[in-house]
Amino acid sequence: MSTMRLHSIELLATMTGEEITDGAVLVRDGWIEQVGTTSEVTTTADESVDLSGHVVLPGLVNTHQHLWQTLTRAVPAAQDAALIDWLTVLFPVWEKLTPDAVRTAAAVGAAELALSGCTTVADHHYVWPNGVRIDDIVDAVTQVGLRAHLTRGGMSIGASQGGLAADALTETEDIIVEATEHAITRFHDPEPGAMLRIAAGPPSVLSTSAQVLRELAALASRQGVGLHTHLAETAGEAERCRLAVGEAPLPYLMSLDWSGPHVWFAHAVHLDADSIASLAEAGAGVAHCPTSNMRLGSGIAPVREFLTAGLRVGLGVDGAASNDSGDLLTEARQAMLLARLADGLRGGPGEHGFLTARQALQMATTGGADVLGRDDIGVLAPGRAADIIAVDLDRPRFSGQHDPLAALVFCGANGVDQSWVHGRRVVEDGQLRTVDVGDLLTEHGAHAAELVA
Repeated sequence: MSTMRLHSIELLATMTGEEITDGAVLVRDGWIEQVGTTSEVTTTADESVDLSGHVVLPGLVNTHQHLWQTLTRAVPAAQDAALIDWLTVLFPVWEKLTPDAVRTAAAVGAAELALSGCTTVADHHYVWPNGVRIDDIVDAVTQVGLRAHLTRGGMSIGASQGGLAADALTETEDIIVEATEHAITRFHDPEPGAMLRIAAGPPSVLSTSAQVLRELAALASRQGVGLHTHLAETAGEAERCRLAVGEAPLPYLMSLDWSGPHVWFAHAVHLDADSIASLAEAGAGVAHCPTSNMRLGSGIAPVREFLTAGLRVGLGVDGAASNDSGDLLTEARQAMLLARLADGLRGGPGEHGFLTARQALQMATTGGADVLGRDDIGVLAPGRAADIIAVDLDRPRFSGQHDPLAALVFCGANGVDQSWVHGRRVVEDGQLRTVDVGDLLTEHGAHAAELVA
């Protein structure tokens, strides 16, 4: 059993509503044992860390990401394209992915997330050319040290059937279901504190048959795992879905048993009040991806309406080809600002007021944990896993601030200085300690150049 005491914290935000000045945390064997003031948490520990001048909060939870896309940032032909044209440009590039490329891409994406304060990532992978396996992503995130929820998706509808992707990127219905079940059996850990969980994750209604959607819903329910896909990302999606399957995406998915607290959807930009109410009643969650939605011109998700309806809402950075970064603290800032823009376009903030910095951080921590069905992360409290981040306020960008916690959002943190995942040091003094970043970037650059040659 190892112990660690973090102490003299300028502001400790537990995200349970408690904000402690001169705070301290005692960690034992990866679990939080005590939270309080420095004078209250006095147990002698194996390691003592002085966090004077720091804001400390729970590790951030990223509920939607495509890690492989770090290889295709700012591709010229996709820079100014909306979603469908963007996919049309990039699918042929992704056909050239290899296991080594995906492994390196996932490691770079995980490293970037870690440096931004993310301690848990939900990665949505659904392209498997040239022998790529979920094992490659497992290896990468394990190496970096992040907690991960990896979705095993797959496309069954290719270009020959009216889909966007070439048939080379599709799989048969049986293979998609069997591969997902195999990933669950091999990697999924349902225990508290699990570092790795698996979910079923087909990419969309329009790329996956009704049979696959129904069978994956049944598999997820039977195995007790999550179920994830994109929903209502663009204004034209509902009409395309009606033409293809006769219904709008949400009622269609619900007719295939996509309902319950284990289900979460990415984006949900274009949902009306009735659809939002249906999602809330079903207990589903939403991964809000503000930067990607702006970058692709997809629209502004109705976050205020989500929260008012009681939906569970987390944040997602989405893929590095549509963001084009993986900075989760920045995503919290974007979520706050975009929600305020939406209020302004409606004529004002209304009865609930503007979305606050604390609400944005809530989505990035407790909200994300709720969306992923985790009751062991997302807050700093006894019995929770020691996923902890710290930001040093001694920076020009924070000089003159009068609210340290809100300043992380309003001022923009530009990364974290310290982080621990289940008590293991991942970031120290702003540097990643689990992998050699220099070697990783050299390898990653070579793979990126080969893909977009």
